[in-house]
Amino acid sequence: MSTALSPKAAEIAQHARTLLEAGGYNSFSYADISARVNISKASIHHHFPSKAELVRVVVARYREEARAGMAALDTQLADPLAELKAYLGYWVNCIEGQVSSFCLCAMLGTELPALPDDIALEIRDHFSDLAAWLASLLEKGSQSGQLRLTQAPALEAEVFMATVHGAMMSARVAQDPKLFQSITALLIEKLAA
Repeated sequence: MSTALSPKAAEIAQHARTLLEAGGYNSFSYADISARVNISKASIHHHFPSKAELVRVVVARYREEARAGMAALDTQLADPLAELKAYLGYWVNCIEGQVSSFCLCAMLGTELPALPDDIALEIRDHFSDLAAWLASLLEKGSQSGQLRLTQAPALEAEVFMATVHGAMMSARVAQDPKLFQSITALLIEKLAA
């Protein structure tokens, strides 16, 4: 599903994403976006009739970016260990460069029980996409002798995701962006054969 937007709607969505990554679903209102984009709240409602629709579109666009990124790594690297390291490198650059310190879907996942169903579905689908991609990499790496798994690839993928998202939380709480890299380096060290 394509979530092509007009330039103004894309700007609104980008500001919403920044606010969501920083504090979650309830951390902002249309008034916050209005001040950032310099348009009226009514104009925002023209593009996104409700906050739930805005957030659903933001998450759908995030999913599109993530799927494109995973596909690009598969095409460009075609090496399971290199792809895992590149995925982690992406987050190191985001966190240390203060582009984004937290996965949007992980942030919203903490609020899942209170979110509208269509947003919750997008978040669950993101985690399904990521888990399937990671499991595929882990299985390929195990079969080639490049990676050492102690559990089934699907479970190892869930452990990988939990560690990555937990490392984001640890780095945020400690206010130490380098902590993310230290934790995830251990993850790779344990997987590498």
